Amino acid sequence: MNSVSVPELVRALGAQARAASAAMAKAGAAQRALALRHLAELLRQNTEALRSSNALDLAKAQAAGLAAPMVDRLKLTPQVIETCALGCEQLAAMPDPIGEISGLRQQPSGIRVGQMRVPLGVFGMIFESRPNVTIEAASLSIKSGNACILRGGSEAIESNKALAALVQQALTQVGLPAEAVQLVPTTDREAVGQLIAMPEFVDVIIPRGGKGLIERISTQAKVPVIKHLDGNCHTYVDDPVDLQLALKVTDNAKTQKYSPCNATESLLVSRGVAAAFLPRMAEMLAAKGVELRACPESLALLQGVRGLNVVPATEQDWYEEYLAPILSVKVVAGVDEAISHINHYSSHHTDAILTTDHVHAQRFLREVDSASVMVNASTRFADGFEYGLGAEIGISTDKFHARGPVGIEGLTSMKWVVLGEGEIRQ
Repeated sequence: MNSVSVPELVRALGAQARAASAAMAKAGAAQRALALRHLAELLRQNTEALRSSNALDLAKAQAAGLAAPMVDRLKLTPQVIETCALGCEQLAAMPDPIGEISGLRQQPSGIRVGQMRVPLGVFGMIFESRPNVTIEAASLSIKSGNACILRGGSEAIESNKALAALVQQALTQVGLPAEAVQLVPTTDREAVGQLIAMPEFVDVIIPRGGKGLIERISTQAKVPVIKHLDGNCHTYVDDPVDLQLALKVTDNAKTQKYSPCNATESLLVSRGVAAAFLPRMAEMLAAKGVELRACPESLALLQGVRGLNVVPATEQDWYEEYLAPILSVKVVAGVDEAISHINHYSSHHTDAILTTDHVHAQRFLREVDSASVMVNASTRFADGFEYGLGAEIGISTDKFHARGPVGIEGLTSMKWVVLGEGEIRQ
């Protein structure tokens, strides 16, 4: 590192990734699936070693005074490691998308025209905090026949190095190039600037982290970016609704885990059920230490709830992604106002309606402009593993080919194929 500059280092990684991508595109489905199964096995065999590396990162984070939700994102618990292993196995068992031809149609000229699914080539992944993203990105890259360059946050460098080493070991065990998955070994921020400006080596950039990081990359990148800026997710309690269902789902959507981008940050409640629902919901959340930021109407309904920390909401609260035990609450007239509010303030990530009215549910699904829209389910399900994708590279709130949890297909492209028998154009 002393004799090689950061731009030289990253360009070398890019050249190696481009060469490896050709080998990955040629590799058979069975070979790539075997690499994933080996990786799952290695993760389980090395759980304690991974936790030791992770402990170094956790100690540094706590010493630096990192906020509790951010420290939580850093943890490689046995459960997290097992989930990563299961994700690898799930991906290995899934049908291979590469080479699949769809929409093949005979044309009047005699030729047959269709589309073939192919790898993107090389993607760069820039992420913060969660070290398990290393495995999610690597496993999806292997399954989709791509190569990738991963740049994790400095706060997880030791965990990421340990995980990336296992990935490369799994690749070499099955005769695939270790360079198909590379971790940028420096925490120097200059590496990010270089990675996002190498279109000759990198085909797409996927940032995953805070709003500042993603805005910077979106502005400065010289290659396409798959992104989401934040996760201001809504749960709307409709009239009519099953109150017990609404209480259970709202609780899970907010409190199951505060730090993920799919946790509910804003609660909308139809006026017709507000008096019956809000005090019971507030009692439940007060017991868990959740602060409510309430509109005037909901504030009036919540005044008598013992032990509740509730303050008036500001305009900014409707836009906020808290990633903390804080929830904004607003009473709305009904489904029309709920949809309007969500489309105005939402980050277009994930929004849910809790209702027993089929027509309201269908309207919500059609009209809410978000990557994931749910009926009678917790927003916490907006996740690649829960969607059956095996793992996810991130959640896109863009509107091009990859939207919502980005799994295998989001890391592929389509090319046109033409099959003929000597036809010529007249």
